[in-house]
Amino acid sequence: MKAFKLENEPKITTGFKTPEHYFDNFSAKVLQQVNEEKEVKVIPIYKRKKVLSLLTAAVVVIALMIPIINNYNNTSKDLDEDTLETYLSYQSNLNQYDLIQKLDTKDIQELSKNVAIEDETLEDILATNPNIEHLISE
Repeated sequence: MKAFKLENEPKITTGFKTPEHYFDNFSAKVLQQVNEEKEVKVIPIYKRKKVLSLLTAAVVVIALMIPIINNYNNTSKDLDEDTLETYLSYQSNLNQYDLIQKLDTKDIQELSKNVAIEDETLEDILATNPNIEHLISE
């Protein structure tokens, strides 16, 4: 491999040049600009109509969103029938006697109102089931 000699290669100029006598008075110019006190304009918020109207609009939007957020967070804790039925069907240690013990008279009355079995359907079930004595005893 060829030896690289930095002194023999042509040099590339940077392209940046400072004006002549730029750094002669540079520190004096910087100190002069730092010591100058510029007057800063202070604009109070209450005088700006645009800011005030934006703040009012934001307050109104937040006030209208509070009931919506409350209703969204307070979802119903009642279970629907499908979820309850699926849960009960997958519980292998739960039997009909456990369910009967948890029912009160109000629940039984509601169940009797909702169940409407026709006489023909009842006769077909009793005729096709060989364990009629077991069904009657329950």
